[in-house]
Amino acid sequence: MARRSNARFGNPDYGIWYRFAAVLVKPVTLALATRDWRGWEHLPEKGGFIAAVNHNSVIDPVFYAHWQYNSGRPPRILGKSSLFSIPFIGFMLRKTGQIPVFRESTDAAEAFRAAIEAIDNGQCVQFYPEGTLTRDPELWPMTGKSGAARVALMTGAPVIPVAHWGAHEIIPPYGRGGGAKYRPFPRHKVIVSAGPAVDLSKYQGQEITAQVLRDATDDILAAITEVLEGIRGEKAPAERYDMRRAARERAAAAEAKKDRAEGGR
Repeated sequence: MARRSNARFGNPDYGIWYRFAAVLVKPVTLALATRDWRGWEHLPEKGGFIAAVNHNSVIDPVFYAHWQYNSGRPPRILGKSSLFSIPFIGFMLRKTGQIPVFRESTDAAEAFRAAIEAIDNGQCVQFYPEGTLTRDPELWPMTGKSGAARVALMTGAPVIPVAHWGAHEIIPPYGRGGGAKYRPFPRHKVIVSAGPAVDLSKYQGQEITAQVLRDATDDILAAITEVLEGIRGEKAPAERYDMRRAARERAAAAEAKKDRAEGGR
């Protein structure tokens, strides 16, 4: 059942721009879906933390932001830098303190510095560990990138796994809607739920190597997957979908097909 607010966090001052954004966004989520918000009891009452969230629709951030806003702890969301150049949307993202991610550029480290600073200031910072929409055929979390794990290990901040399900019915990812890019009707149900903080204690005191980051990232994704399993009422595949490996396999299959065709001439 959706709740209006989480009273145990009090009534924080979101600031005028955050409240204005909520006035704009909430009617959209209310019109598009019924909401089932769960798991606020797992959010820290104070202090900085990371919300690590799965990603299966371009409209996910709207519902996640509504859920997190209603919890009483507004998020600072890491988003693609291109979003910040869109008129008005970019303006609102900057005014509400969201964090642009400049991929594969000299400015890429800025997002990590901003995330660490926000956590040190006691704020919630949201990551999509997968880095993009999942390519898993059944929309389970796929292998991820190490950003959330790196910030968690550098700051010691708790990582709260968050899963949502249902937004993909409104805007399906990668043309999976049978040709429909937008399906507002019938009104869908969107569930957002949090689980207990991910146990990363075994990595504390260790050098932050590539292997440590891979292992911690896998633990974070496993926790998100567990929350999503509870929402969906089914088990995820034993092996997580790997986008890079799948690309290599497709390339190898295409090369083999080409070789067979040339051999038949």
